[in-house]
Amino acid sequence: MKIALDAMGGDFGPPNLVGGAVMALREYSHITKLFLVGDSSKIESELRKHQCNDSRISVVHSTQVVDMSDSAWSAVRRKKDSSVSRAVDLVKRGQADAIVSAGHTGAAVAASMIKLRTLPGIDRPGIAAVLPTETNVFVLIDAGANIDARPEQLLQYAFMGTVYSRHVLGYKNPTVGLVSLGEEDVKGNEMTKEVFKMLKKSSLNFVGNIEGRHLFEDPVEVVVCDGFVGNVILKTCESISVAIFQWLKHELMRTPMRKIGAFLAKDAFLTIKDKTNYEEYGGSPLLGVNGICIIAHGASTPLAVKNALRVAAESIEQQVNPHIVEEIRRYNETTTSLEPALR
Repeated sequence: MKIALDAMGGDFGPPNLVGGAVMALREYSHITKLFLVGDSSKIESELRKHQCNDSRISVVHSTQVVDMSDSAWSAVRRKKDSSVSRAVDLVKRGQADAIVSAGHTGAAVAASMIKLRTLPGIDRPGIAAVLPTETNVFVLIDAGANIDARPEQLLQYAFMGTVYSRHVLGYKNPTVGLVSLGEEDVKGNEMTKEVFKMLKKSSLNFVGNIEGRHLFEDPVEVVVCDGFVGNVILKTCESISVAIFQWLKHELMRTPMRKIGAFLAKDAFLTIKDKTNYEEYGGSPLLGVNGICIIAHGASTPLAVKNALRVAAESIEQQVNPHIVEEIRRYNETTTSLEPALR
């Protein structure tokens, strides 16, 4: 497996990204080639700090970095030698099987769409974020790639999310829910009402509309929404997770008796913290592009980068894209009335 890592993206740049790359190479022998793309002097300096001279590493020099203030589409066109563009180029030329980036999400999406194009039958790609509940993990799609989605695109997201849930997460027949304002099919805006009809007619295991409270009280395996709603859900969940542990820590330290109780329950707290820690999940695949692109958190630690590389390797191994193409092809054949919308 050959993976290209944008070694300049994210909030912390090469130190965390190269550190995570070294961790991944030491743990995952099935990564046969790792391209580190960016300022070669900075990358090589970090490699020396880790005393890493792994022969699987290839440093690809680039002279530009996409800043968070840059417009995504214009940055891809103006900064042709940016680390994220050069990393995507490696996938386009077949030298790498996947790209991982913790940098400008919009630029990674734009570069992937422009250079790799979308899979047959897919109009726009969607970010598939994996979130935990007490009983399962679910795919939230779209988590921010397409904020002005059309109904047919949400239908495509449902198929892509189902493929990822089945082939990577291991759910045999993933349940699918559509985020709306109420459970009844008459609830929601005009777009969600139209998507509801499409999903109901499809072969997917669609259980109907779900409200925000259902995400964790009565979870499904695939949660479908547009990128605007999905990104708000994702960022809210991240914030709540951090806040709850801060509240717990504050309250448990208030009295000696609580401190003793906290010590006795330490393992349970640590288990829950790991379960809700974004570092453990690594990154989110951008499903629908003709290649594999993993979007990592901007504040990724070395552990998060290592796990983002793991997610990339899993997507390569499970052949997610061919399965998506097959599912869409099958749907087009059996539902000719929707065929033009899914081309």
